[in-house]
Amino acid sequence: MVIQLLLAAALHVDPDAGNNKFSATFDAPLGERIEAVSSAVSCNLTYDDKAGAASGNCSVPLTSIMVDNEPTKTEHFQQWATNKKSEPKECRIEAKIDGLKVDPPALSATPSKISGEVPFTVCGRPRSDGKKEKLSGNAMMLPDGRIRVRAKVDKFNRDKYRVGPKYTEGWLSRVQQLAPVVAEEGTLDVSIFAKPAETKAAGKP
Repeated sequence: MVIQLLLAAALHVDPDAGNNKFSATFDAPLGERIEAVSSAVSCNLTYDDKAGAASGNCSVPLTSIMVDNEPTKTEHFQQWATNKKSEPKECRIEAKIDGLKVDPPALSATPSKISGEVPFTVCGRPRSDGKKEKLSGNAMMLPDGRIRVRAKVDKFNRDKYRVGPKYTEGWLSRVQQLAPVVAEEGTLDVSIFAKPAETKAAGKP
Protein backbone atom coordinates (compact mmCIF):
# COMPACT_ATOMS: atom_id res chain seq x y z
CA MET A 1 0.00 0.00 0.00
CA VAL A 2 2.85 2.37 0.80
CA ILE A 3 4.42 1.65 -2.58
CA GLN A 4 1.13 2.40 -4.33
CA LEU A 5 0.88 5.73 -2.51
CA LEU A 6 4.45 6.60 -3.49
CA LEU A 7 3.90 5.72 -7.13
CA ALA A 8 0.72 7.77 -7.30
CA ALA A 9 2.71 10.88 -6.37
CA ALA A 10 4.95 13.04 -8.52
CA LEU A 11 8.64 12.13 -8.35
CA HIS A 12 11.63 14.44 -8.12
CA VAL A 13 15.36 14.03 -8.67
CA ASP A 14 17.39 16.59 -6.72
CA PRO A 15 20.27 18.06 -8.78
CA ASP A 16 22.10 18.97 -5.56
CA ALA A 17 21.93 15.50 -4.00
CA GLY A 18 25.37 14.54 -5.31
CA ASN A 19 24.51 10.87 -5.86
CA ASN A 20 23.00 11.17 -9.33
CA LYS A 21 25.14 10.79 -12.44
CA PHE A 22 25.00 11.69 -16.12
CA SER A 23 27.82 10.59 -18.41
CA ALA A 24 28.42 10.82 -22.15
CA THR A 25 31.23 8.68 -23.57
CA PHE A 26 32.61 9.16 -27.08
CA ASP A 27 35.26 6.62 -28.10
CA ALA A 28 36.98 7.22 -31.45
CA PRO A 29 38.73 4.08 -32.82
CA LEU A 30 41.66 6.16 -34.12
CA GLY A 31 41.45 8.97 -31.60
CA GLU A 32 40.50 9.78 -28.05
CA ARG A 33 38.08 8.31 -25.56
CA ILE A 34 36.25 11.30 -24.08
CA GLU A 35 33.92 11.20 -21.08
CA ALA A 36 31.69 14.09 -20.05
CA VAL A 37 30.27 13.78 -16.52
CA SER A 38 27.82 15.64 -14.27
CA SER A 39 26.06 14.94 -10.96
CA ALA A 40 23.57 17.81 -11.36
CA VAL A 41 20.73 15.78 -12.87
CA SER A 42 17.27 17.27 -12.28
CA CYS A 43 14.04 15.40 -13.03
CA ASN A 44 10.35 15.97 -12.45
CA LEU A 45 8.41 12.82 -13.24
CA THR A 46 5.05 11.17 -12.80
CA TYR A 47 4.53 7.43 -12.77
CA ASP A 48 1.30 5.60 -13.55
CA ASP A 49 1.72 2.25 -11.82
CA LYS A 50 -1.42 0.82 -13.45
CA ALA A 51 -0.34 1.63 -17.01
CA GLY A 52 3.34 1.10 -16.23
CA ALA A 53 4.29 4.40 -17.85
CA ALA A 54 6.54 7.29 -16.76
CA SER A 55 6.40 10.86 -18.07
CA GLY A 56 8.12 14.15 -17.31
CA ASN A 57 11.47 15.75 -18.02
CA CYS A 58 15.12 15.49 -17.00
CA SER A 59 17.89 17.97 -17.63
CA VAL A 60 21.57 18.62 -16.99
CA PRO A 61 23.07 22.15 -17.04
CA LEU A 62 25.94 22.44 -19.52
CA THR A 63 28.09 24.28 -16.96
CA SER A 64 27.87 21.31 -14.59
CA ILE A 65 29.46 18.93 -17.12
CA MET A 66 33.19 18.22 -16.78
CA VAL A 67 35.05 16.63 -19.70
CA ASP A 68 37.85 14.22 -18.74
CA ASN A 69 38.24 16.30 -15.58
CA GLU A 70 40.13 18.88 -17.66
CA PRO A 71 39.11 22.58 -17.67
CA THR A 72 40.38 23.14 -21.25
CA LYS A 73 38.42 20.23 -22.71
CA THR A 74 35.39 21.32 -20.70
CA GLU A 75 35.59 24.84 -22.12
CA HIS A 76 35.93 23.48 -25.66
CA PHE A 77 32.88 21.25 -25.14
CA GLN A 78 30.87 24.25 -23.96
CA GLN A 79 31.84 26.13 -27.12
CA TRP A 80 30.87 23.17 -29.31
CA ALA A 81 27.54 22.73 -27.53
CA THR A 82 26.54 26.41 -27.68
CA ASN A 83 28.19 27.00 -31.09
CA LYS A 84 29.41 30.17 -29.30
CA LYS A 85 25.98 31.68 -29.95
CA SER A 86 24.71 31.65 -26.37
CA GLU A 87 26.07 31.64 -22.83
CA PRO A 88 26.94 28.17 -21.43
CA LYS A 89 24.94 28.93 -18.28
CA GLU A 90 21.81 29.22 -20.43
CA CYS A 91 22.29 25.79 -22.01
CA ARG A 92 20.95 22.40 -20.92
CA ILE A 93 20.87 18.88 -22.22
CA GLU A 94 17.24 17.92 -21.79
CA ALA A 95 15.04 14.86 -22.29
CA LYS A 96 11.23 15.03 -22.39
CA ILE A 97 9.71 11.72 -21.38
CA ASP A 98 6.22 10.67 -22.44
CA GLY A 99 4.87 7.18 -21.79
CA LEU A 100 8.17 5.47 -21.05
CA LYS A 101 7.25 1.81 -20.51
CA VAL A 102 8.04 0.06 -17.21
CA ASP A 103 7.72 -3.75 -17.05
CA PRO A 104 6.57 -5.09 -14.68
CA PRO A 105 4.67 -1.94 -13.60
CA ALA A 106 4.75 -2.71 -9.86
CA LEU A 107 8.18 -1.51 -8.75
CA SER A 108 9.93 -3.64 -6.14
CA ALA A 109 13.38 -4.74 -5.03
CA THR A 110 13.57 -6.69 -8.29
CA PRO A 111 14.45 -4.33 -11.18
CA SER A 112 11.74 -3.60 -13.77
CA LYS A 113 12.81 -3.00 -17.35
CA ILE A 114 12.27 0.47 -18.83
CA SER A 115 12.21 1.23 -22.54
CA GLY A 116 10.97 3.80 -25.02
CA GLU A 117 11.84 6.57 -27.43
CA VAL A 118 12.70 9.95 -25.95
CA PRO A 119 13.25 13.34 -27.64
CA PHE A 120 16.41 15.16 -26.52
CA THR A 121 17.52 18.75 -26.99
CA VAL A 122 20.95 20.34 -26.61
CA CYS A 123 20.83 24.07 -25.90
CA GLY A 124 17.24 23.93 -27.15
CA ARG A 125 18.19 22.23 -30.44
CA PRO A 126 16.40 18.94 -31.26
CA ARG A 127 17.83 16.24 -33.52
CA SER A 128 18.22 17.60 -37.05
CA ASP A 129 16.25 14.66 -38.49
CA GLY A 130 13.43 15.04 -35.95
CA LYS A 131 13.89 11.51 -34.58
CA LYS A 132 13.96 10.37 -30.95
CA GLU A 133 16.61 8.44 -29.02
CA LYS A 134 16.06 4.83 -27.95
CA LEU A 135 16.36 4.58 -24.18
CA SER A 136 16.60 1.37 -22.15
CA GLY A 137 17.44 0.42 -18.57
CA ASN A 138 15.81 -0.55 -15.30
CA ALA A 139 14.05 0.88 -12.25
CA MET A 140 13.67 -0.54 -8.75
CA MET A 141 12.24 0.41 -5.38
CA LEU A 142 14.76 0.84 -2.57
CA PRO A 143 13.99 0.04 1.10
CA ASP A 144 13.81 3.76 1.97
CA GLY A 145 11.11 4.40 -0.65
CA ARG A 146 13.34 6.01 -3.25
CA ILE A 147 13.32 4.73 -6.82
CA ARG A 148 16.65 4.01 -8.46
CA VAL A 149 16.71 4.37 -12.24
CA ARG A 150 19.57 3.37 -14.51
CA ALA A 151 19.17 4.20 -18.18
CA LYS A 152 21.26 4.19 -21.34
CA VAL A 153 21.10 5.68 -24.82
CA ASP A 154 23.36 4.01 -27.39
CA LYS A 155 24.51 5.62 -30.64
CA PHE A 156 23.84 9.18 -29.48
CA ASN A 157 25.08 11.27 -32.42
CA ARG A 158 26.28 14.71 -31.34
CA ASP A 159 26.47 15.88 -34.96
CA LYS A 160 22.69 15.55 -35.29
CA TYR A 161 22.41 18.14 -32.50
CA ARG A 162 24.98 20.42 -34.16
CA VAL A 163 27.50 19.85 -31.36
CA GLY A 164 31.01 20.09 -32.77
CA PRO A 165 33.76 22.24 -34.25
CA LYS A 166 32.21 22.61 -37.71
CA TYR A 167 29.25 24.47 -36.19
CA THR A 168 31.38 26.71 -33.98
CA GLU A 169 32.98 30.01 -34.92
CA GLY A 170 36.76 29.91 -34.69
CA TRP A 171 36.96 26.11 -35.04
CA LEU A 172 36.23 25.71 -38.76
CA SER A 173 39.91 25.56 -39.76
CA ARG A 174 40.45 22.61 -37.42
CA VAL A 175 37.54 20.42 -38.53
CA GLN A 176 39.61 18.10 -40.75
CA GLN A 177 42.30 17.79 -38.10
CA LEU A 178 39.77 16.85 -35.39
CA ALA A 179 37.55 14.54 -37.49
CA PRO A 180 39.35 11.25 -36.67
CA VAL A 181 40.11 12.29 -33.08
CA VAL A 182 36.65 12.94 -31.64
CA ALA A 183 33.86 10.41 -32.29
CA GLU A 184 30.47 11.63 -33.49
CA GLU A 185 28.58 8.73 -31.89
CA GLY A 186 28.64 7.98 -28.19
CA THR A 187 26.75 6.47 -25.27
CA LEU A 188 24.72 8.32 -22.64
CA ASP A 189 24.38 6.74 -19.20
CA VAL A 190 22.18 8.05 -16.40
CA SER A 191 21.88 6.83 -12.82
CA ILE A 192 19.35 8.70 -10.67
CA PHE A 193 17.48 8.38 -7.39
CA ALA A 194 13.91 9.70 -7.45
CA LYS A 195 11.70 10.29 -4.43
CA PRO A 196 8.16 11.59 -3.97
CA ALA A 197 7.99 15.31 -4.65
CA GLU A 198 7.08 17.32 -1.57
CA THR A 199 3.85 19.28 -1.67
CA LYS A 200 2.57 22.04 0.61
CA ALA A 201 -0.09 19.71 1.87
CA ALA A 202 2.51 17.05 2.66
CA GLY A 203 4.44 19.53 4.73
CA LYS A 204 1.57 20.18 7.12
CA PRO A 205 1.42 18.22 10.39
